Amino acid sequence: MSSVVSPFLSRISTAFASLKSDGRKGFIPFITAGDPDLTTTGRLLIELAHAGATVIELGIPFTDPMADGPVIQRASERALRHPFGVGEVLELVAAARRETDVPVILFSYLNPLLQFGFENLGREAKRAGVDGVLITDLIPEEAAEIKTTLQAHGLDLIYLVAPTSTDERLKLIALGASGFIYAVSRAGVTGAREQMSAEAESLVNRVRNFSDLPVAVGFGISRPEHVRDVWRYADAAVVGSAIVKVIEESNSPAEVTQGVAALARELVGG
Repeated sequence: MSSVVSPFLSRISTAFASLKSDGRKGFIPFITAGDPDLTTTGRLLIELAHAGATVIELGIPFTDPMADGPVIQRASERALRHPFGVGEVLELVAAARRETDVPVILFSYLNPLLQFGFENLGREAKRAGVDGVLITDLIPEEAAEIKTTLQAHGLDLIYLVAPTSTDERLKLIALGASGFIYAVSRAGVTGAREQMSAEAESLVNRVRNFSDLPVAVGFGISRPEHVRDVWRYADAAVVGSAIVKVIEESNSPAEVTQGVAALARELVGG
């Protein structure tokens, strides 16, 4: 089995190690920065931490979110109505760090980060208290520059794997990943589903042949029973669209934070 030998023990690694020692599994919620506004996003980071999040995925809104389903696409559209960029998102994390030490990863497409600059990203993300970066459209063959930069600043680079990934590709990804590996439960875009795919369990078992990193499963997880099912075979469950849907259907910032916190606690059985 392979994984990156890191010169640092990241906050993500520490969080998963703590779960393992306690015999527990993780919960990783996703929200889009700036949806419905940056101030509310800051409150959500803290509420999700208090509700039991192991790691929080903070999406960088993008104009062409091709891997996302309609719910998260609309979240990006709402967020992009506000004038902010990656720098302001990092300031948001820095402010939240005064109240929580739950790990935060940026969930982004490559283009916004490329425009911000890799070295600038590594330096400023570390300063803000970001713990890792997941880039949905970054392939390992083209990841050398940003991987080196992030590692130099003590940040994890999280990779996606899918049921369609070959064993050769899983091995390649395992060699470059750190923090945890994100296993996509099924082919296609994000979005809530009635039932979880059996492919997810098979994929997690395949990943474990090549890496001893924690494995989180996402895409389609929207109910407490989905979370429990994922916890049978994976280290954490990722929930995105179901949370973003609550944000979309809320009528005020207070309703957003209350609704998201309530859903998060329901999902983890709290």
